[in-house]
Amino acid sequence: MLRAFLRTAAARARARSTRPDQDDDVLLDAPDDRLAPALLAAARGEHTPAADLLAGTRERAEWEHRDRYTTRLAAFSRSRSAWLDAWHITDPQDPDALLVAARLAVSRHWDSPDRALLLRQIVPAVTAAAEAAGPDPVPWRTALDAARGAGAGHAEFERLWEQAVRRSPHHYGCHVAALEYLAAASPGAHRECLDFAETAAQDAPEDALVRALPLRAAFTCLTTTDDGGDNADGVPPQGLRARLDAAADRAIALSAAHPAADPWAAELRNLLVYVLLRLGRHADAAEQLRLTGPYVTSFPWDRETDDPLGRFLGVRAEVQAAAAPPAAGSGHPRSGRGGRVRPGDH
Repeated sequence: MLRAFLRTAAARARARSTRPDQDDDVLLDAPDDRLAPALLAAARGEHTPAADLLAGTRERAEWEHRDRYTTRLAAFSRSRSAWLDAWHITDPQDPDALLVAARLAVSRHWDSPDRALLLRQIVPAVTAAAEAAGPDPVPWRTALDAARGAGAGHAEFERLWEQAVRRSPHHYGCHVAALEYLAAASPGAHRECLDFAETAAQDAPEDALVRALPLRAAFTCLTTTDDGGDNADGVPPQGLRARLDAAADRAIALSAAHPAADPWAAELRNLLVYVLLRLGRHADAAEQLRLTGPYVTSFPWDRETDDPLGRFLGVRAEVQAAAAPPAAGSGHPRSGRGGRVRPGDH
């Protein structure tokens, strides 16, 4: 949180020095009104608000909120875990505390050079906790992530996947985990990733978050190549351009269903901006930037920098400059490339 604050302050200072008329008050990974009190309490070492928040999502089967809140609370615990430790001492078997702890363990091991070995050691415990969680699909998302990081074979991953979709056939987080497993297992399998994502989206209710899965698949296609490396030139894989555009169009429709400057829709819109720019659709990207408002999310900007906020501000400045009319009396029209965000920059 301190790093994010310092980056925000530095970015604002840089932006104001170059664009003094531009409102650059942005928020990185801002929590919504339900999560914010839980994070503030956790910063004081108090676990009760987080416990109440997660218990409510479990009781009301708010699986998408539960998944997102668990991820954010686990991320917070990486640097400040006293509140989570106190929660475990108070109620060692609380399913919500166990869920946050499992997500935290996977997150910590993921960054280790010994990731596969460490995750392989905890997969049985994570899976057992998921099996004990009843209809809740969120622990299975954690189990799927752990299995992917551990290098699980197809049969084992499919077994976990079946358990997840049995509990919630349209849970976005579990589908993202499966999509990432498919992409990691065969980095050139762009069509397979899109097939999986499009089928999931088509079968889902109109308001289901999983309808954004084709956008996530498009991101995967645009940022990987057949050899597993970065697709640095940003060129869409051959023969897939129409499907990538369709994924972006579907996401634009989903974005339109949310109000402007909505923190819940922020990750969708940040990812949509990223993909639209890769596709060269600058006008559509500019509109999504307008709808995003002040809400910046680390993903997807953190895939290429340790300063996602600075990256976002740079992208926004270039898009706005490209959309601005040429200055009066310039003597010649604006270059077709001048000020544009190049696909390879993202």
